[in-house]
Amino acid sequence: MKRASYLQCAPKLMQHLFTQEQLLNEEVTLTLDTKLWELVKLRASQLNQCGYCIIMHSRQAMEQGESAQRIIALNAWRDMTGFTAKERLALTLCEQLTNAQPIDDTLYCALSEEFSDDALVTLTVAINAINAWNRVVKMFKPEPDE
Repeated sequence: MKRASYLQCAPKLMQHLFTQEQLLNEEVTLTLDTKLWELVKLRASQLNQCGYCIIMHSRQAMEQGESAQRIIALNAWRDMTGFTAKERLALTLCEQLTNAQPIDDTLYCALSEEFSDDALVTLTVAINAINAWNRVVKMFKPEPDE
């Protein structure tokens, strides 16, 4: 069954998501790290079981210099030694927000020791953005060339 084309049906709404991505790219460059951003997008897409986005963000992570081994290991990052403390905190936040879990003071304090306030806001909005994209893609199941 062919589903509606979200790009054709609601171009103004979709433009907001594309604009958000452009703004995030600028902020990530200033406050975070693009490889970390790709890991977060990939992890959220794994949690949301969004195959289209998993493929896309795996490719983008590799373009940013991420290794295939770490991409493969991302699904079990807690059991792997190849992730930094900063990455672990970002992935924890990603999982908590993606699964609509509260962020307790202990986690917030740990995050604030590794990330500036600006970076924490950027990271939070970035996690929100990929979750929005995952949900749109899971609903409308675009073809890979869309």
